[in-house]
Amino acid sequence: MALSVLIIVAGFVLLIKGAGWLVTGASELAKKHNVSDLVIGLTIVSFGTSAPELVVNTVASINQHSDIVFGNIIGSNVVNLFLILGLAGLIYPITVHSNTVWREIPISALAVVVLFVLSNGFLMSGANVLSRIDGAILLAFFAGFLYYIYIQLKTDRLGSGEENLIQMTNLKIWVLIVIGLAGLVAGGKLVVDNAVKIATFLGVSQKIIGLTIVAIGTSLPELMTSVVAALKKNSDIAIGNVIGSNIFNILFILSVSSLINPVQFNTSFNSELYLLAGGTMVLFIAMFTSGRRKLDRWEGAVLLGIYLLYTGWLIAGEF
Repeated sequence: MALSVLIIVAGFVLLIKGAGWLVTGASELAKKHNVSDLVIGLTIVSFGTSAPELVVNTVASINQHSDIVFGNIIGSNVVNLFLILGLAGLIYPITVHSNTVWREIPISALAVVVLFVLSNGFLMSGANVLSRIDGAILLAFFAGFLYYIYIQLKTDRLGSGEENLIQMTNLKIWVLIVIGLAGLVAGGKLVVDNAVKIATFLGVSQKIIGLTIVAIGTSLPELMTSVVAALKKNSDIAIGNVIGSNIFNILFILSVSSLINPVQFNTSFNSELYLLAGGTMVLFIAMFTSGRRKLDRWEGAVLLGIYLLYTGWLIAGEF
């Protein structure tokens, strides 16, 4: 088992490094074509920090490890909302842009509701499975979200900041992109295969492994991004990274996972979906406390406390 743990750590390193290389290469490529920093942040960087989840889920779906498919995404969103945002809020109170309060946070809550309805079979089949049709529905919602971003870009343009560019050759850019993708693929396979081995060895369910080890590991890029943003007092990036990633995870990554193979839904995940929906609404309400759009340190502490209690409950329930 010790070897499997070391291999998982190596897999996470490959995932994080691969995502970093991919983001760097793709950002430089976009900037060479005069794409603005805002577009890059909303698309390439968001994709890059969620790339580990995408690769892990793709591998898990191909191998039909349904509990890891759902555990990774639902667990990552719980980590993003409670652990990462809680830590970021403790570091520095986060002031939230009006659009995030009135649009992105409700969209994130809507994504959880749509996933709950589809995975529990309330809409069509009645079966607890995320089918290919359900995946197509999620993908349609994701296309709507991208259209929303496009409209935002037209009404809120920012400069490209090209004066700060460190120019790279085309060869270096493509080397970074290719190596980044290779690192993501290799790291994802190492994490999934060895997480399943550990679960089997310990007699622990794949659900718990997905919600804890895999979810935290694949959320490390979001953790680093939001913590660094909080230290630099960049509130928009700190909260935008979390909310954007949660929307991306559900609407895009789970849609891809179910299009590869229909994914059986373990109804015990409904507890985490309730937690996510409730936490998202708590975040929305927190924006109006003290008459300002801000996540204060005490509210960050509450989010972090909820995550610690949830993790303790999860582990206690397993043993």
